[in-house]
Amino acid sequence: MTPIVVPAVGESISEVQISQWLKKEGEWVAAGTDLVDLETEKASVQVSAPVDGILLRILKPNDQFAAVGEAIAEFQPAAKTAASAPSAPAPTSPAQPAVVASAGTNGDVRVMPAARRMAGDLGLNPESIPGTGPGGRVLKEDVANASSGRSVPAVAPVVVSPAQAPVVVPAATSIAATSIAVQQGSQNRSEEVKPMSMIRRTIATRLVRAQHEAALLTTFNEVDMQPVMQLRNKYKDAFLEKHGTKLGFMSFYAKAACEALKRYPAVNAEVRGNNIVYKQYYDIGIAIGGGKGLVVPVLRNVERMSFADVERTIGEFADLAKNNRLMPEDLEGGTFTISNGGIYGSLLSTPIVNPPQSGILGLHSIQERPIALNGQVVIRPMMYLALTYDHRIIDGREAVSFLKTIKEVIEDPARLFLEL
Repeated sequence: MTPIVVPAVGESISEVQISQWLKKEGEWVAAGTDLVDLETEKASVQVSAPVDGILLRILKPNDQFAAVGEAIAEFQPAAKTAASAPSAPAPTSPAQPAVVASAGTNGDVRVMPAARRMAGDLGLNPESIPGTGPGGRVLKEDVANASSGRSVPAVAPVVVSPAQAPVVVPAATSIAATSIAVQQGSQNRSEEVKPMSMIRRTIATRLVRAQHEAALLTTFNEVDMQPVMQLRNKYKDAFLEKHGTKLGFMSFYAKAACEALKRYPAVNAEVRGNNIVYKQYYDIGIAIGGGKGLVVPVLRNVERMSFADVERTIGEFADLAKNNRLMPEDLEGGTFTISNGGIYGSLLSTPIVNPPQSGILGLHSIQERPIALNGQVVIRPMMYLALTYDHRIIDGREAVSFLKTIKEVIEDPARLFLEL
């Protein structure tokens, strides 16, 4: 038997959360096949089968936490045989679900893995518990019935009536979700308690840190998107044919931000102790909705990237985020961030900086609105811009001028190519 352990996934990472087991107990797995998704405080990583074999037992189920180096499963190296290969159901009888069990010590009694784990948690001998499952197998329900009033892990719903004393949820011995259902006449009101994911915990810590350590202020402007929309519509087909990727708006935003950062370097700087560190490179984080929430992969050296490079890299990051395949190094080291809440319908917001960065650009929905242009009222596709910045090192004049630069470049994108 070979233990499956949590690998080292980064210098500062000592704990992971079991995100999802991709294989089931008793399933034969080929070498190199992913067994489980692990979530760290920065990204998700996968652990693969070391050799061909069978996943014997899962020691840490979904949502539980494990330390680096801790065993989370038991794996038995084995060649694929007829017994381990899936077989088609017999045509003369309905297909039966596969059952994985461990032999007991008292004759033919078999204990299901989940029942064995529950018995261990309760300090019971699973071999002595009568089984009610097929063939006398011991199920979780049998263990619960045999516990004789002992508390069980808080994974089953607790049902009470309003006349009873207030519901007290026992401390869970497992990290599994806890559900509480309260019946009030014909109405059911329920609550579900789940552990906060590693990434969400990190996001929460960093956002609170930003609020406590930085002097945050937000300034706004608006931009007429018609010039960029016309340029995009004119060249999108040729762009796709030449570069093999679609021409979106984000490449314009990233290049405009890069131009503004060059003009106002304090927005690209950070506070380090009693010093201000001015970055001579432009690593821009792009907020992307992923499988586990919002993540911010970083585009390195945007000043050297073409429009096609930006669009292609963002597309690759989006695919990785959707499948929880981003690596920690994809999310580290940004100097500035762009967050586009407009794709979710946000009209206006005040984004929070991502420490130790000093600025974040918030983009919003593009909506047709009446504006005054050359003495006439016209309808244009308008978008609000928001810049949240650290007032310790960025003055209001710089922040306003930064947003004005973004506005000028987007409303006249030829500036990007003429360096005006």
